[in-house]
Formats: sequence, structure tokens, C-alpha cells
Amino acid sequence: MRRALAIVVIAGFWWTVSARSSPHRVERSDEAMGSTFSVILHGPVESALDSAADAALNEAHRLDALLSNYRPASEWSTVNREAGGRPVRVSDELFVLLDRCLEYSRRSEGAFDITVGPLMRTWGFYKDEGSLPQPSEVSAALGRVGYRHVRLDPAARTVRFLRQGIELDPGGIGKGYAVDRMVEILKRRGIQAALVSASGSSIYGLGAPPEDARGWPITIRSPHHPNRSAAQVFLKNMSLSTSGGYEKFFWANGRTYSHILDPRTGYAAQGVASVSVLAPHTVDSEAWTKPFFVNGRAWTRAKTPRGYRVFFCTDGTEGTCSWVE
Repeated sequence: MRRALAIVVIAGFWWTVSARSSPHRVERSDEAMGSTFSVILHGPVESALDSAADAALNEAHRLDALLSNYRPASEWSTVNREAGGRPVRVSDELFVLLDRCLEYSRRSEGAFDITVGPLMRTWGFYKDEGSLPQPSEVSAALGRVGYRHVRLDPAARTVRFLRQGIELDPGGIGKGYAVDRMVEILKRRGIQAALVSASGSSIYGLGAPPEDARGWPITIRSPHHPNRSAAQVFLKNMSLSTSGGYEKFFWANGRTYSHILDPRTGYAAQGVASVSVLAPHTVDSEAWTKPFFVNGRAWTRAKTPRGYRVFFCTDGTEGTCSWVE
């Protein structure tokens, strides 16, 4: 990248990075968890930046091996395969993450549901294609969805499904969790200024770039006009995640069906084009985009956790975007 001004455009965000006032700048990216993870680091010692970038991206690969539902040997896949028949002992890390997911499910009134896997499979989104299922297929999948069918035993550190066919889906939290873990790796290595991104849809700004004490400038694009800006924020020890119906969707019978499903009805949420969430941790901002998208603006206004900010874009060609106040 030229040592002047560069604009990176990925998913729902643009970010602008100037390298003129930094002694050293390192940018790396790699593929993991079905996503592109990117890091931009600033600091005084280039070799330290190189080593930290490698360590952060290695952490993304470690978590891919832990959380992937496409890798048969992953701990996540083992739970999906065996927890319907017996309690499965899991690592402390996975147990804590699953407990957190169940808390998201309870607080979102089921709009976030870690067991949405059967519905995603029924709608064909695991294959990144999408297809309209029969109502009977949706009903059958709903019978295998429900976070209340997951039992965690803190003493034994086990996971058990109370119903056969339950399937956990890491899609709503995996990238955000990985970004947070990568940031922790960077902090332990003394990095004070970094931007960490998972496919541009979940981003954390550590510290601030040398040229702007306000933080890392991120422009949220308009889902209705992709080349236009809808809002700008500055990330300084803060995360931003966006979920949009434009990420994965298909047309059927004259209407659009997105991958953001309401786990309680089995069908795609309607009326919202995208939701962006500012939160102290990326796993939280990523997780909360889904229930805010599904439950709508009024519910979001009443339920937004303290310290968060939410940016809504409504659906339709003349849709509007604004912060939830």
C-alpha cells in the first residue's frame, strides 16, 4: 500500500488509513473460519509488528479448528455430533463461550439462538446459495431449534442436548469472538494501535492510528446505495459489527429472502436492511446485530445494553438510516 492514503472497502464498512506519521506500519490478512481476517498495526519496531501480526492470525486459525462446524474434528462439531446422545465434556474456553451464547438467547427473547443450525441448513445458507423450502420443511426444522434444549453442567463442564437433531451454529458469534482474541494477543505483545477485521463485518479498533487521536475512522456504507456513506464512527478501544440482508440472499416468487432468520418463526426477518452495533467487545457487537435486526427499532430502543450504540437502515429502495436514540 502506498505511504499516503489508502481506502479499504469490505462488506458494510470503509476505513481510511494514513501511514505518513507512523514509524512503521504492517498490514496482513489470511483466510480462516470462512472469512478474511485482516490486521493493520502501527508501532516503533517493525520486527515486533511482524511477529504480532503473525501471532494474531495464528489465533484465528486456532479458533477455526475449535469452532468450525465444517471441520469434523473440531470441538464444536463433536458437540453437534454427540451431545444429543450423551453429555459431552468440553474445554473451559468453549464452555464459557456457549454459556455466553445462551445468555444472548435469553436476553434477546430468542431472536438470537445458537441452535439455529437446522434452519440455516433447511434454507440452504450453509452452501451460500439459499433456496425456498416448503412450509413443512420449515416446521420440521423448527422442531430441532431452541436454546432451551441445550443444558450446560458447570461442575462437569459438559454440554447435553435435550432433543435429537439440535445443531449449534457459530455463525453469529465466531468471527467476533476471534477478533477479540486476536486483539488480546496483540495487547500482550505490547501493540497499542491496531485495526483488526473479520471480513469487514466485525471490526475492533485498538488505540488510535498515529494521525488521528479520535480513533480509527470507519465509514458505514449505505445498503441502499453501496457507494455512499451512511455514517462515520471512530473506533478507539471499541468494536463495530454490521449485519445486512444484502450479505446473503436470494430471490423467490418476487421477493427477497435474506440469511438473517428469526429462529422463532423459521423465516427471514423483514423490514430492516442493515444494523450496525458499537460495543466494547466484538463478540457482543456481532451477536447483538441479529436480535436488533430481527426484533426491530422499537425493541432495540428499549433493550440496547448500556454503553452500546445502534445504527439502523430500514428496508426498501427509499430506506433511511439513523442512530437509535
